Amino acid sequence: MTEPTLRIVIGTAGSGKSTVAQHLAREHAAAYLDKDAMSARFVEAALAAAGYDPGDRESNEFYLEHILPLEYDSLLDVAGANLRLGLPVVIDAPFSPYLSDPHFVTAAQQRFQWPPVDVEVIRVRVSPTTLQMRLRQRGLERDHWKLAHWDEYWVKHGDQACTWIGVRVTEFDNDALTDHQPTP
Repeated sequence: MTEPTLRIVIGTAGSGKSTVAQHLAREHAAAYLDKDAMSARFVEAALAAAGYDPGDRESNEFYLEHILPLEYDSLLDVAGANLRLGLPVVIDAPFSPYLSDPHFVTAAQQRFQWPPVDVEVIRVRVSPTTLQMRLRQRGLERDHWKLAHWDEYWVKHGDQACTWIGVRVTEFDNDALTDHQPTP
């Protein structure tokens, strides 16, 4: 059996990372793991049950400390299950809280018992102007805080470097593309 591949598609909300990730999953017949599809309903229910606005994730300490780590642990655990089966995997998630930890991927590989795996990170980038336009157009409740606190959001998430070791990083400028399929 050959070493499975793991492609982690990162970028800010609205950057187009889901479009890129879905394209890669189709192209490589890979398991497609989208953090929001896997956990958004649970996150919103947990926030509401705890008395918080279910759309506010960026400024909610309860979410950041207690729920967000579980979202990523679940995502990485399911990735490991697929990788152990020898399947290629594409993960679609921003990973913003973890990009500054150089050992994040190697630690995940150990914690979730990944087999030897080839890891490529595809960082989808757009300009601040493009991102604001896309967030307004999609009109999701969870984007309201981002738009209302734009400068704070952009400083924290907009141009964050990926410091992970043991991975290949590919930069993908998604500003130039409009309605056609991306080809990273």
